Amino acid sequence: MRRTPLHAAHLRRGARMVEFAGWAMPVYYTGILDEHRAVRERAGLFDVSHMGEIEVRGARALPACQRLVTNDAGRLVPGAAQYAVLCTPSGGIVDDVIYTCLAADRYLFCVNASNEEKDLRWMRDQAGEAEVVNRSAEFALLALQGPRAAAILQPLTGLALAPLRSFFVAEGEVAGARALVSRTGYTGENGFEIYLAPADAEGVWERLLSSGAAAGLVPVGLGARDTLRLEKALLLYGNDIDEDTTPLEAGLDWVVKLDKGDFIGRDALVRQRAEGLRRRLVGLRMDGGAPPRHGYRVLRDGRPVGVVTSGTKSPTLGCGIALAMVERSTAEIGTRLEVEIRSRQHPAQVVPLPFVRKRK
Repeated sequence: MRRTPLHAAHLRRGARMVEFAGWAMPVYYTGILDEHRAVRERAGLFDVSHMGEIEVRGARALPACQRLVTNDAGRLVPGAAQYAVLCTPSGGIVDDVIYTCLAADRYLFCVNASNEEKDLRWMRDQAGEAEVVNRSAEFALLALQGPRAAAILQPLTGLALAPLRSFFVAEGEVAGARALVSRTGYTGENGFEIYLAPADAEGVWERLLSSGAAAGLVPVGLGARDTLRLEKALLLYGNDIDEDTTPLEAGLDWVVKLDKGDFIGRDALVRQRAEGLRRRLVGLRMDGGAPPRHGYRVLRDGRPVGVVTSGTKSPTLGCGIALAMVERSTAEIGTRLEVEIRSRQHPAQVVPLPFVRKRK
């Protein structure tokens, strides 16, 4: 099992460790509910160094990215990032990624840990004359998330954080270490992802936690990361999306730019849009607190119409919530459905996403 550069730091803080995508990762420190609430109300610090980093570089880097991703890489300027998906020729999702334009001839992709080797092979096969380099071993990745994230980070960096907009990055120092600071995250809260050399990770981790303690900063594990992302309807590869799911079915139309020119999967997506969807990913809010889980059946009047892809009891709402792939005819907001939990049918309703909205 692989270990992140922060493995010893997690053990010192009493983290409960689990295997995730071949990595030993903290699932919680004090408890999932406490850590979830800390991120929503104050701030949390995550070790996400298991994520992969792959760079596309060279004179043909932009054409390669345009072929690989559904979004429009041509809109990026150096220092800007986009969310996108990589598709198969049939429109299935190879992975969902955030990629950053470092320079006109350099694009850094942050890929899911479980897909690192698959993505690397796929990108090399499809990138033409561009060079594709696995840089995962060069980075540790910290995520500082929550409404107090900027106030906690600003004293430790010379970078001006206030002007740094969502999906933009800046290079500078954090706690004395060279870093790439990205205004991105996987919680739906304000926050930053900090790319560092592995040798610098533990020092920056400890400085952030000690400096931010007075503001309520706590370390957070993968358990709360999952409940946080689910409340905001952020998708998890392998659960909500995979190579048998298209971005149109998953509600990712907003990152599919059919008018930008050709890309892998475009023809299939054009055809699917013209023919209409047969199924759609929706949000379900349970009438009670029973937590739906991945793989549970979704029914309408006792007839199977879909399956739960992700589910939990929402710490914020106090009820069960789920993402589910259902027949298109049952995907309208307000539709009453049932989720089969331990052989009993529990009532639910299709609701708008995300489940938890931004504070005003």
